[in-house]
Amino acid sequence: MPCLNEAQTLETCIRKARGFLDQHRINGEIVIGDNGSTDGSVQIAERCGARVVHVPVRGYGAALYHATMAARGRFMIMGDSDDSYDFTSLMPFVEKLREGYELVMGNRFRGGIRPGAMPWKNQYFGNPGLTAIGRLFFGCPVKDFNCGLRGYSREAFVRMDLQTTGMEYASEMVIKATLMGLRITEVPTTLDPDGRKRPPHMRPWRDGWRNLRFMLLYSPRWLFLTPGVLLMIAGLAGMAVLRRGPVKIGRVNFDVHTLMYAAAAVLIGFQAVSFSVFTKVFAISEGLLPPDPRVARVGRYVSLEAGLIAGTLLLMLGLGGSVFAVTHWGGQRFGNLDPEQMLRLVIPSAFAIMLGCQVLLNSFFLSVLGLRVRSPGRGGAIGDRNSDEPLAEDHVIHH
Repeated sequence: MPCLNEAQTLETCIRKARGFLDQHRINGEIVIGDNGSTDGSVQIAERCGARVVHVPVRGYGAALYHATMAARGRFMIMGDSDDSYDFTSLMPFVEKLREGYELVMGNRFRGGIRPGAMPWKNQYFGNPGLTAIGRLFFGCPVKDFNCGLRGYSREAFVRMDLQTTGMEYASEMVIKATLMGLRITEVPTTLDPDGRKRPPHMRPWRDGWRNLRFMLLYSPRWLFLTPGVLLMIAGLAGMAVLRRGPVKIGRVNFDVHTLMYAAAAVLIGFQAVSFSVFTKVFAISEGLLPPDPRVARVGRYVSLEAGLIAGTLLLMLGLGGSVFAVTHWGGQRFGNLDPEQMLRLVIPSAFAIMLGCQVLLNSFFLSVLGLRVRSPGRGGAIGDRNSDEPLAEDHVIHH
């Protein structure tokens, strides 16, 4: 259980969890990840027989991560310490874990949400919306993306190598489990109003935005790649058509001004596509995303040298067009020219120069991202975190 000043409900949660373990004769322990409580929560936990892990980093994810790493069992069940989840009814989670599932999610919409347990905006908009985005972006099989009651095996947890420390931790777990192909299932669970007399740590709008932002950044395909490719296709089509001359559709006449915006669309789209690649490479190198064989295959063909050649060719093409335009202007003794005729040459030339420079600079930056850097604190490449702790075979841990 994550804990930050939960003295009002912590003892109730620990006693329920202990009662569950005793009733079902499960050999387990209760681990509290404390984030620096000052209200006596630590003393309450220790008095009730729980093991307290003092977490130096603030945040929901940090508390759960350190508590899990300190736990000694084969299976874990995580849940909030505000008495909103029923720790006496956890057998469905245990049974699914024993069947071989690696992540077992609670589903509050199937199990029941008590009156006053969840704000209406979370129940009808926030949670269903984030769940829909998670299913669309990542193909996650769960239908309650943000349920805080879930179970997982220690082996799966180590493989996921979770990195975030805040509320995004819950989303990262589901997304990584999906991307890694872990066995995931859901079981119904109920949600009760929490037993605290103070406002919760969670802030619906802030935490909802943080989760949405995390999913967008975690899915460069939807945030950068898809919009970028569409922009490039539309821009290139517009440039190809308008390069020959104006196009009239109905009463609307598309000319060199539209050509300029089409070129801008290609440049913006190319930058978006580049950012999708940068984000993917960075996320994999930092351990936020699992290795992707598609990235490795692309890396074999798209090298720094290939980017430099492509960028140089585009730059030379643009400079050649610019020289031709200046030469033509000189033939007119640098006097007045037909704007429409000249802009059909100048705009593509300037476009090629800018695109060539982007390709050159992005190629260097991608090469820098691809460097393997050793982290001083880990003794391995960035993102490497290995655990050699033996796994107990018959333990269920509540943390």
